[in-house]
Amino acid sequence: MKDDMDKIVSLSDGDRTVELQKYLSSLSNDQLTTVLTNGALKGKKVGTMIKGIFKGSPSSSTEGSTRRLLVYQHCIPLCESGDLQTEVAADIIGLLMLETHTLPGPSLAKLASLFVEAIKVGKMGSGKSLELFPTVLTALSACEALSYGKGELSGEEYKKQLINSLCSSRWDPQCVIHLTTMFRDVPLSSEELQFLVEKVLRMFTKLDLQEIPPLVYQLLLLSAKGCKKQVLDGIICYFKEQDVRQEEELKHGESLDLEVQSIPQDQLRHVEGTVILHIVFAIRLDHELGREFLKNFKTSYGDLCPFSVALLLSVARIQRYEEQVFDLLKGSIVKSFKDEQLQQGSKFLQDLLPGPCSVDHMILDTVKNSVFGWDHVTQGLVQLGFSLMDAFGPKPGPFGKTIEGASTIARTPTQQACKLGGQVLLQGFKMHEPIRGEILEQVLNRLGTKTASPVNHYLDLFSDIVVSAPMILLESSSKVTETFDHLSYLPLSTVQGLLKAVQPLLKFSMSLKDALILVLRKAMFSSQLDGRKSAVTGFLLLLKNFKVLGSLASSQCSQAASSSQVQVDVHSRYNSAANEAFCLEILSSLRRCLGQQADVRLMLYEGFYDVLRRNSQLASSIMQTLFSQLKRYYEPEQDLLPPVKLEPCITALGDQVFLQEPLAHLLSCTTILESMTRRMIKSELEDFELDKSAEFSIGSSVGVRNSIYAVLVMGVYEILMEFTFIKANYSKNRFEELMELFNRYHKLSEILKEKSGKGRVPSNKTPRSLLSLGFISTLLTVLFRDSTQSREEALSVLRLSGEFVRYAVNVAVQKIQQLEESGHTDGPDGQNTDRTFRFLCDMTSVLMWRYTNIPSAVEDGGKKEKRSSLSLLCLEGLLRIFTTCQQRFPDRMVQLLSTMDVAEDDSEPDDGNATEMNFFYIRQFQRALFTQLSGGEEEFNSKEAQLLVSILTVLSRQLKPASQQFVQMITWTVKICKETSFEDSAFSKGLLSLLFSLHVLYKSPVSLLLELCQDIHSQLGDIDQDVEVEKQSHFAIVNMKTASTATLLVLSQVDRVLDEVDWLIAKKKSQAPSDTPGPGGATQTAGQQDPIEKAVTLQLGTLLTALNELVQTALLPGSCTITLLRDLSRTYTTLTTLVKYYIQVCASQPGGALPARLEKLVKLSGSHLTPQCYSFITYAQSGEMSAKLLRETKAIPNVIFSIEQYEKFLITLSKKSKVNLMQYMKLSTSRDFRINAASLDAALQEQDGSQEANESQEAEEKEEPKKKKRKQ
Repeated sequence: MKDDMDKIVSLSDGDRTVELQKYLSSLSNDQLTTVLTNGALKGKKVGTMIKGIFKGSPSSSTEGSTRRLLVYQHCIPLCESGDLQTEVAADIIGLLMLETHTLPGPSLAKLASLFVEAIKVGKMGSGKSLELFPTVLTALSACEALSYGKGELSGEEYKKQLINSLCSSRWDPQCVIHLTTMFRDVPLSSEELQFLVEKVLRMFTKLDLQEIPPLVYQLLLLSAKGCKKQVLDGIICYFKEQDVRQEEELKHGESLDLEVQSIPQDQLRHVEGTVILHIVFAIRLDHELGREFLKNFKTSYGDLCPFSVALLLSVARIQRYEEQVFDLLKGSIVKSFKDEQLQQGSKFLQDLLPGPCSVDHMILDTVKNSVFGWDHVTQGLVQLGFSLMDAFGPKPGPFGKTIEGASTIARTPTQQACKLGGQVLLQGFKMHEPIRGEILEQVLNRLGTKTASPVNHYLDLFSDIVVSAPMILLESSSKVTETFDHLSYLPLSTVQGLLKAVQPLLKFSMSLKDALILVLRKAMFSSQLDGRKSAVTGFLLLLKNFKVLGSLASSQCSQAASSSQVQVDVHSRYNSAANEAFCLEILSSLRRCLGQQADVRLMLYEGFYDVLRRNSQLASSIMQTLFSQLKRYYEPEQDLLPPVKLEPCITALGDQVFLQEPLAHLLSCTTILESMTRRMIKSELEDFELDKSAEFSIGSSVGVRNSIYAVLVMGVYEILMEFTFIKANYSKNRFEELMELFNRYHKLSEILKEKSGKGRVPSNKTPRSLLSLGFISTLLTVLFRDSTQSREEALSVLRLSGEFVRYAVNVAVQKIQQLEESGHTDGPDGQNTDRTFRFLCDMTSVLMWRYTNIPSAVEDGGKKEKRSSLSLLCLEGLLRIFTTCQQRFPDRMVQLLSTMDVAEDDSEPDDGNATEMNFFYIRQFQRALFTQLSGGEEEFNSKEAQLLVSILTVLSRQLKPASQQFVQMITWTVKICKETSFEDSAFSKGLLSLLFSLHVLYKSPVSLLLELCQDIHSQLGDIDQDVEVEKQSHFAIVNMKTASTATLLVLSQVDRVLDEVDWLIAKKKSQAPSDTPGPGGATQTAGQQDPIEKAVTLQLGTLLTALNELVQTALLPGSCTITLLRDLSRTYTTLTTLVKYYIQVCASQPGGALPARLEKLVKLSGSHLTPQCYSFITYAQSGEMSAKLLRETKAIPNVIFSIEQYEKFLITLSKKSKVNLMQYMKLSTSRDFRINAASLDAALQEQDGSQEANESQEAEEKEEPKKKKRKQ
């Protein structure tokens, strides 16, 4: 054999071609292949030998080309066998590539088939010889004609057949990567490329996870030829499915079948990270790929998943895409929250579409996944978190004021987006060490620089960071210290939040505490009032949190941040003796405040109460300080009246008078109240120069001074009342003293109301009460519910005074209102949410009992006209409590309701009981409202009925729409609306609003709107006075007096329905035409119409019928007419959108028939609504409606424009669908030039009469009146 090889080589080298040909002809095929095999295995001279064989086998002769083919057919499997050295195999393939073009067509066809068969049976494992395949295919496509079966095909067609056959066959997973690499060199048409990409993407699931990144890399290189969208979609889709499977496995754990091969989570995440890097690298090099990637997300927001979010954030590191990516993510997050809100608020949408996938879960999953070494994603996460918080955080109120105590629950989509930003940053901070410094720095920077807008969301984030990782923060304490330096320049609310958040750190860091004290001392001398207030806040916080030995344990302990990781040796470094010295030092600093403005003193007095509750050992020092302060205003001589000097409590600056000392607050902190009470009871108003003759007008300085005195004295009375009640221990004499104090308080309060109201509307605004919430809660309980025999006599003193009882309930309502608006109340425990909630529960129970057990009819009728009865006040209190609880403590509503009858220490009822309990109270209020309504119109108390409806509205929000109780509630509401015919528009507004808010969660409200519109038409009559309207009354609540209110409510619901319809059409439009089982396609019958399209058409159909009733109604000029015109304009715009959607469908599916329902809808709009619209426009212009109002709102031109736009697109749709939709449209006359004959005759007659009368006058004088008449 060796001889054969040497012979071939020597003949080839010696250029003896003829001899070489003869020699080769003498060898049989087997001999030739054996020579080739041996030569290849030894690896010596094999290249030269193959060259020799080619030299001696001219492609022009049949024998030569057959031999050449034999060499190819033998060498290809040889190279794949893996027996050859890599270099040898590469050399052989290289040589074969050079000679491929010389092979004739049939040989190439055989060779290509060999490759295809080898791939099908999986013999292309190493992929070495695959490099040759593109060359074969290229040569093949250049052939003129090849026999195929019984006929002939061109080379190009033959190549297409081969690729089709290849992509349709089964691929061995081992060779997928080799094949993908190979196809990069094959010239492919766009169809072939698409076919190929689909095949490769289908193979993803069959491959081992580790092989995915190199395959993705090859696919991305292949995408340079085209199919970019398909490649990216396929990759993202694969990882989306893997994540879902992973999640399910984690959720179900072992319950899943063990045969299912689960992928280790860390392995999957590492592969995802690598793939992301590959894609980002490809996008850097190929901007077309980047554009396609972003375009893809812009069109389909809903397709986000944790993997695609991570990918987007990595792409954001490329500068040119950064802004686009964050805008896109912010947009999709807010859109997702809006969609979710829209769907949750509408049963119609919930039935039609599956629930949306929540974007917040996806983004937080991305944060979780990024732990697996996704450094390229973490930077993007930080940026995303801050851009969400910056863009969607709370905005400043009017005049740059921050809105106090914004609700902590994220309700609107923007609030949810802001909250999500905070969660991303907090989770990122916990998980990723490298970004902690940056997050902290950015949060603190924003706290320091955003002084004009609210920063509550950043304070919450900072506080969460402190609690979750105090020790990590201590490492960056220099950043916190830096922020302290700006403390005196920051708004007070920011300072309070910041110090509260930082407080757990102060116990573990001496340097931080020292830095803070230094800053606070400086702030004490700040020229800004806010700076000094900040100092007081800081010092009080320190006093509260540094316990002195022997202090009583308080119910509320300091924050639970001292977790196990913070076990610093606190006792050795901060023992309680050092704490005491520290606290006394702070107290000496605070004494300086006693000479400052009233605001600063007020903070100090209110703060001392909390300090003493936490640090009782400081009592003597604090009391000493307060006594020395009180001496300035207290009359020590026991016989002198009054016991307080008011003069030093105010200060004058020019003509203006200011309060200098909040005396009542100062008194509330001290204990020398016994003699004070005695002497205040003896003092008359004249002693304070505050009798009826005193002046209280705001205009003069004397009036202002007296008003300040009055408020101070009333405050002192209130403080003494609370003190007396606590000390009385239910003694009758002490309660009589309390009533004496109240009578004086009440007298002064009445004078103040009467005097300050002079010259203006009487002012009922009482000054903010100084009674504490806890005291009011106790007082209400003993006034209404305490039946202890021994206390009966003493309590009757308080109960017999109607004014005192009303005052107690009034103060309760005022406190609850303050809690609702700002989240806390004045006075002791006002900031403590747990205690506040307990007081709320107690008050709810009492007010509920008082309202249900003593009907308002029993109360004396004489006072009912003048102001609200006690029952009404109780109801108002209940409404405010329920509203506050829903806003501030949404999770504890059940607890609130359960305390009404259940003992407080009972365990919370389960979910079923919660609904039952809620419904129990709903029934109580329903009964009360029914009693109101069944008493006849003269007995009807509108204010009470409105409050009851408001309470029912709040409580019904707690019901689950799927529950039986909800259905009972809605049935009851419908019944009341149908049967109540009181002419009270405020009550009917509340009741109809309740009906709509329930109905929309039960089913679509369009049928309800239609009935209401028929009732309104029937009540108000037709625009054509000659037309007799058929008397209909579905809902008795709609009558002449309430029809306008009902119209506005109905129109607001019409807006809501149009919003939903617009949203659905937009959703259908965004789906690719290929996904849409649209109305087109010959196979689709009317019965198979897409459910969303069907629902939209039906909604609009009923809506048009309802509006058809309204446009024929003689509505009153003003807001009803304007709103109706606006809604008509919107309706036509929505119809236009629907028509545009069908134009899009017709374009993508030519020859498809339009659904019959759409034709009916167009007919309804054209033949019924449009003509009536034009009549209504004429009615609106000719009625009493001010032309100016119509002109300013541009309502009429807008309606006409939207009708014409609708008709314009209908013409386009008619052409596209070959259905004449315009046959239903009538030409309008509304814009034609109209001459009103009757008006013209009257004007002419008037003009003739005036001419006869004025004939004797001069010409110029005659000219003017004529001109005026012509104008008329």
